[in-house]
Amino acid sequence: MAIERVDVALEDRWNVEALYSQEQEWNNDFRRVCPEKEGERWPQLAKFKGRLGSGASQLAECLREVSEIDRKLSKLYTYAHLKHDEDIAATTYKDAYEKIIGYLHAFRLETSWIEPEIQEIADATMISFLEDPLLKDFRISLERIRRLRPHTLPEREERLLALSGRALGAAPKAFGALNNADLKFGSVVDSQGDSHELTHGTYNLFMRSRDRTLRENSYKALHSTFASFENTLCELISGQMQSQVFEARARNYESCLKAALFPHEIDTEVYHQLIESVRRGLPVLHKYMALRKKLLGYDELHMYDLHVPLVQEVDIKMDFAEAVELVINSVAPLGKKYQEDLANGLLKDRWVDRYENARKRSGAYSSGCYDSMPYVLMNYHGTFNDAMTLAHECGHSMHSLLSRRNQPYQYAQYPIFVAEVASTFNEELMIEHLLEKLSDPMQKAFIINQQIEDIRSTFFRQTMFAEFELQLHSWAEQDVPFTPELLKKTYHKLNQDYFGDNVIVDQETSCEWSRIPHFYYNFYVYQYATGISAASALIEELHKNGEEAREHYLQFLSSGCLRGPLDLLKTAGVDMRKPHAVEATIERFAHLVNQLETLLVTQEKSPGDMAASIRK
Repeated sequence: MAIERVDVALEDRWNVEALYSQEQEWNNDFRRVCPEKEGERWPQLAKFKGRLGSGASQLAECLREVSEIDRKLSKLYTYAHLKHDEDIAATTYKDAYEKIIGYLHAFRLETSWIEPEIQEIADATMISFLEDPLLKDFRISLERIRRLRPHTLPEREERLLALSGRALGAAPKAFGALNNADLKFGSVVDSQGDSHELTHGTYNLFMRSRDRTLRENSYKALHSTFASFENTLCELISGQMQSQVFEARARNYESCLKAALFPHEIDTEVYHQLIESVRRGLPVLHKYMALRKKLLGYDELHMYDLHVPLVQEVDIKMDFAEAVELVINSVAPLGKKYQEDLANGLLKDRWVDRYENARKRSGAYSSGCYDSMPYVLMNYHGTFNDAMTLAHECGHSMHSLLSRRNQPYQYAQYPIFVAEVASTFNEELMIEHLLEKLSDPMQKAFIINQQIEDIRSTFFRQTMFAEFELQLHSWAEQDVPFTPELLKKTYHKLNQDYFGDNVIVDQETSCEWSRIPHFYYNFYVYQYATGISAASALIEELHKNGEEAREHYLQFLSSGCLRGPLDLLKTAGVDMRKPHAVEATIERFAHLVNQLETLLVTQEKSPGDMAASIRK
């Protein structure tokens, strides 16, 4: 039974008090930054309206004022959302979270006129502004605004879009409430008849269990619960797609994909090229499924058999302190300063909220703001995967720390396209560190299998998600009615294509789409696949070129959004405009599968003997 939040030890909690020592301090700051009054809440911004083209000084003053308010709101939001995620049913922080969300919406509304007015400044005037020293801190931002001129609307229309923001955000909020708070999965029994509580956190643990009965019951119970709400969840995802169609068309984009990628300076061909390259590489995934089936010794390989480790003898478990030590040691190739910063965060500054408690948000993430330390949410259960998740989130956190340390507020947030590069890079460093420490071939086989599984889940599976998400948007753009049957049939077929003939795609799998939060993130998942591809290429660069490659990589981590994401990665040493990184990841996967097969079939203990001890 998950413990209550009040019973969580202080050392196991993130240090949110570093942001605000107590709730009252947050309330006081909220009242200063977010005045409760009718009409315009930030009238100091209104004085600039109609005057941005009158001189560089007016434009610079306005942008500084907006940046200052935005920074304060970001700090308020960070505290509220972290406290909310500790216990999403706690009324106090639920209210605080809703309040700051409301003011963020109001701020977007009150500043919705700024970009359209900047767009209206004559080119000759804007060119002179960009050369003015008063605007040097905002030059890149202004150039990006000019780039969006064809998709920026007149002031009145921008205001209407801003007004629609909260209404259009209802679907992901409703999904989040249902997924994190309202859905209950009950208990499941294992092969011995013992009962276990099923939660989001324990589900991932059970799916790696060697007890096949527990895996099967957990898989079916969780997906059947979602299936019982399939009509509601179908409407929610349809609503999300329609909101994105609305915005894409309102802003004169030819498609939702273009609308999602163009502002981030990504060509849609990067997305399509990923799917096409992965489709061509699916035979290597099918080969791995055949190997998994053979090693497990099953007549039928089901979806609930895809996460159990293939090496029975090696069940790597570690407590949180051991995982922290491994993560810190693994980043030594990035230099002493990087390593010291990470050690301080994990050992002294309490970046991490470690364990599951009742009604805590599921999963893991890295968060924070410009004026805070990085914060990492975990639901740590001591598995190898949990340790790898910690390494992953620390990669995000160090990327954020270095960007914030080296860039001004307006350029500190790195582009979303590169968000998964640093996290995946750190996972690969962790794997390499473990392989260096191990001498037992079976332990190495276990780690190699984990590498294979990381690529399967982060590269192949996320590309499958990306393909499904593209189809969802295509249907919405063509006004195809969403029905549970359409979604289930399409999703089932995708799984068959990706996993091949050696896997039984269970009936429950058809509803998996209904539990994936990332389908509400507007073309986010493909970046996991491009991220692991870029990270693998950068690791290769580090091995080849040593200190020079390290300095280029640290420069990338420290650059925030000074350049477009593709140019940032090119500076670091990888060109994602070409298919090489994606194809190289597929080749690496094939190499690892061959390594695993060689290691396992040459051991004294045969796969059949191993399978007999795994099966229950």
